[in-house]
Amino acid sequence: MEMSTALSGADLARTKFDVEAFNKTLNQGRGFKATLDRDDFLKILVTQLQHQNPSAPLEDKEFIAQMAQFSSLEQMTNMSQGFSKLSGLLASSEASGFLGKTVSIAEGDKTITGMVTEVIRGEHPLIGVNGQYYDVEQVQKIVQQEG
Repeated sequence: MEMSTALSGADLARTKFDVEAFNKTLNQGRGFKATLDRDDFLKILVTQLQHQNPSAPLEDKEFIAQMAQFSSLEQMTNMSQGFSKLSGLLASSEASGFLGKTVSIAEGDKTITGMVTEVIRGEHPLIGVNGQYYDVEQVQKIVQQEG
């Protein structure tokens, strides 16, 4: 028994239609993306599995390699989220260290000097100086009060 691995004209047209529809869903409402995320990777993998040739299914090694890539992508995403949380905690800790100290803050072309009386914690902590709130990144100079 001889099997042909070539797609028929109808199968080729259907596959082309499915690929174009998939590409439209990737770009619809999101604008152009230069990189793929994990959802895109899963969609590609599922589409590949749905349209594989039954007489030559996806090789085990190829499938394992793709799953390893997906696992790596998932781990990197989790690490990135963890680093973002850690960055926010470090910034909040730094801002808390400014309490009771006199700081110089750059705001445009002028410099504001005053004592830090409040800190609002968060991913982008704010410090209260002279009744106004400023981003920690604006602090240029910190002076310890002599006491």
